[in-house]
Amino acid sequence: MTELCCSKCGTEYSMEEPLWRCLREECGGLLDIRFEPAFPLGKIAGRKPCLWRYREAIPIKDDAHIISFDEGFTPLINVSVAGKQILIKQEQLFSTGSYKDRGASVLISQVKALGIKRVVEDSSGNAGSAVAAYCANAGIECDIFVPEATSQGKLAQISLYGAHLHKIPGSRGDTAAAVMIAAEKYYYASHSWNPFFFQGTKTFAFEVCEQLGWRAPDTVVLPVGSGTLLLGTWMGFNELKTAQIIEKIPTLIGVQATNCAPLYRAFKENLQEVPAILGEKTLAEGIAIASPIRGKQILEAVRNSGGEFIAVTETEIKEALLEMCGKGYYIEPTSASAIAGIKKYLRQCADNKEELIVSAFTGHGLKTQGPF
Repeated sequence: MTELCCSKCGTEYSMEEPLWRCLREECGGLLDIRFEPAFPLGKIAGRKPCLWRYREAIPIKDDAHIISFDEGFTPLINVSVAGKQILIKQEQLFSTGSYKDRGASVLISQVKALGIKRVVEDSSGNAGSAVAAYCANAGIECDIFVPEATSQGKLAQISLYGAHLHKIPGSRGDTAAAVMIAAEKYYYASHSWNPFFFQGTKTFAFEVCEQLGWRAPDTVVLPVGSGTLLLGTWMGFNELKTAQIIEKIPTLIGVQATNCAPLYRAFKENLQEVPAILGEKTLAEGIAIASPIRGKQILEAVRNSGGEFIAVTETEIKEALLEMCGKGYYIEPTSASAIAGIKKYLRQCADNKEELIVSAFTGHGLKTQGPF
């Protein structure tokens, strides 16, 4: 059975209801999806190389509702980092320039299935661009709320897709507060609140395992803000292990910018909840989330995998960015934060010669501007 379930109070809802959080007024908790995926490997191997090749593992009932640009199955390449070969998924090659297309494809497919005509979303840029693009393809009207200081490249992209762009003064938190008012009237196609987004980002794990011959890597290092990629990856590896396709779940390493690192702080202080912080400006704007909605779930995923969080400075991010660009990879600073995190991780590992590490270039460099 496929259903929505509140992670806080356990209330269950039908997938046919246009919900993005628990309806109980005293709760209002995050919703998750109860769904039993299937992995018919023979069928998967014969399908086109996109994330929808894992059709039986994605809870969209009718193929007619699928909104897709044939996204997914991004290259997994060897990149030398601090003298070690790291496998990098080139997620910057997606249609809108970031991995957020994974979540947007599944989420907007569900929006279409529900017959919704207009949605709202808040974003530091990449998720807004992805939701705007898929809504444009589906003929669904959308309003995207972004911090006023968002990169001009991302603002132009969102506007050109035809979305109603709302630039909010102040912090990323101020933008989140503004969209919640709009969400009282329109469906909230949130990459953090809405559980369908994670049903798309989990395909990152499926692709990594298939590209490795249906085996799991030892370690996965990812930049983390709202946790959409890390949580999806955790979910995907768990589903593959439950289906007995892989034997282990990789160790997950979450990377945050020192200037905005609430998850890192909570992990280091062994907290169960993520403390509220006042984040400072960082080059890695994609992970500048001072109060991640699914913070507790992110902490649990990393801890349960035996992983940890690493914080990297602005200097380290800039150095990693220039290094990767010097190798021909034009990525945004948020992507470079993962490379900086890998360097720190390698320094603290006594013996990592045989360790198979996977990471990702999460966004394209054309989406950001500024002198470096």
